[in-house]
Amino acid sequence: MNKCCLSFLLCPQIYSSDQAKVDLVVNLVIGEVLAWASLHCRPVVRYLAKQPSLRGTLQDSSACEGLKGLAEEQVRICQRQAEAMDSVKHGAELAIEECQHQFHNRRWNCSTLQGLQVFGKVAIQGTRESAFIHAISSAGVAFAVTRACSRGELEKCGCDRKIRGVSPEGFQWSGCSDNLSYGIAFSQAFVDNPERSRGVSSSRALMNLHNNEAGRKAILSHMKVECKCHGVSGSCEVRTCWKVMPPFRKVGNVLKEKFEGATEVHPKRVGSRKLLVPKSSRFKPYTAHDLVYLVASPDFCNRDPHSGVFGTSGRQCNRTSHAMDGCELLCCGRGFHTAQAEVVERCSCKFHWCCSVKCKQCRHLVEVHTCR
Repeated sequence: MNKCCLSFLLCPQIYSSDQAKVDLVVNLVIGEVLAWASLHCRPVVRYLAKQPSLRGTLQDSSACEGLKGLAEEQVRICQRQAEAMDSVKHGAELAIEECQHQFHNRRWNCSTLQGLQVFGKVAIQGTRESAFIHAISSAGVAFAVTRACSRGELEKCGCDRKIRGVSPEGFQWSGCSDNLSYGIAFSQAFVDNPERSRGVSSSRALMNLHNNEAGRKAILSHMKVECKCHGVSGSCEVRTCWKVMPPFRKVGNVLKEKFEGATEVHPKRVGSRKLLVPKSSRFKPYTAHDLVYLVASPDFCNRDPHSGVFGTSGRQCNRTSHAMDGCELLCCGRGFHTAQAEVVERCSCKFHWCCSVKCKQCRHLVEVHTCR
């Protein structure tokens, strides 16, 4: 086997592009990180990683078998619904972008380390960061597949036509409601499969399955109604309405709140079943919408590539903030460097008839603070 396949550290160039990172997180979503790393070291996959779409690539069902990071049932899903794999890829991209947005000013910020996996590895397994990863990833796949259904991009699904008739509020259900039930079912079948194959006796599998479902429920519980008025001069004598998913940013905001209030749990045998229960009786009972975790998180202060901890050295901080982005907290008490940087901005913009806006370029110095 090619030696570069033995370690992420030996083939960082493969993950230099954003597209390659997205391809990697597709496999993070399904929990087979190391196998995906091995796969990416093969030239043919490096080529595929640069392609804008997987539709042409996966037209032959045998191509799915070549994705060695997939579990057996996932290969079968890929073969049956190859057209949906583009949505899986897009869902993974949504998950990366949202995770990095929500945690951009935290010690753990979903960043990459010379092409290593986006979310880190050993150190965060079983932690509340892992809980967020599973939730946002499963939500991303459900969201992307549902959106593809509504846009008519998938043959096996379309708009949700089950919502019909007149609502209690008196409006007529019509239009194209987002078929979230299909997106959730696909996410459950595809994303949850590696965890289910480990068996319900695994505490981490129970944790991951719970958080996967919590991610999908964050979409379901925030569906909204959009309407259109019909009548003379827009009088709205008749309203037709349909259900749509919330923006994915809203889903990320909800899950970030769940992250902050996540419940630490431990396994407990109840009869013949293994359940996850709050570790302390002082903790509130968690619901299906909450995130749970098994182990406390590391402080993420110091760089440890082996464990997937990137550290905060070199991160930009806010000298005047007392929040997590402040230099005292983000730099873990190590102090910070201050330097001046030149910033170029557009200024003195004027509108010229007709029709353009011309601006000058203004340069000024700003202080930049970075952790030691």
